Amino acid sequence: MSDTADDPDDRPDFRPDDRSDDRSDDRSDESTAVDDDAPGAGGLEVVLFPDPVLRRETAPIERFDEELKAFAQSMLARMYGSRGVGLAAPQVGTSSRLFVFNPEGDRERPDLTRVLINPVITARRGPRVRAEEGCLSLPEIYAEIERPERCTVEFQDLDGVRHQEEFDGFVARIVQHEYDHLEGVLIVDRMTPADKARYRAALDELRHQYRAERG
Repeated sequence: MSDTADDPDDRPDFRPDDRSDDRSDDRSDESTAVDDDAPGAGGLEVVLFPDPVLRRETAPIERFDEELKAFAQSMLARMYGSRGVGLAAPQVGTSSRLFVFNPEGDRERPDLTRVLINPVITARRGPRVRAEEGCLSLPEIYAEIERPERCTVEFQDLDGVRHQEEFDGFVARIVQHEYDHLEGVLIVDRMTPADKARYRAALDELRHQYRAERG
């Protein structure tokens, strides 16, 4: 997921209309600092629409080892390098149920960095709120997306420990956006007809680039 800025030439990957802190009944204390010297850090590339990997079914993660931790580090490095606030495994070409996020998009705030493995949204509550979202896999495309204000998620951490946590506001929006990626759902699927018409040419250009790169 991307952050946005007022200047369209200086947009990270998602508009923070509400930077509400997340709240939890059973909050994990885990935070993940990014080590740029970690194996594979910075070696991942973001997959762009309409690559089929973005639509594939994702598989649960079963092995919680150093390889998984290194992969999460690499995902975080890619997210920060792309100026995003969230990134799901399918967006780097891996069909696994994992996503990472930091609502500030700031590598200097490792206390805000989260890794959710095998997440399941068990409840969505509160009013449905419409706010602008972007996506690293759909560059320069920003759409008003409607989502519930709060969600509850069951997930595992990097050690395989199970947690349940409630998120709200901006963080809940990030979590729901990244969870969509694990389900093969993109913001283009949630766009209003007006936004789809507005970005028809941009989406067609991404399709053309994809076909051209694959001969």
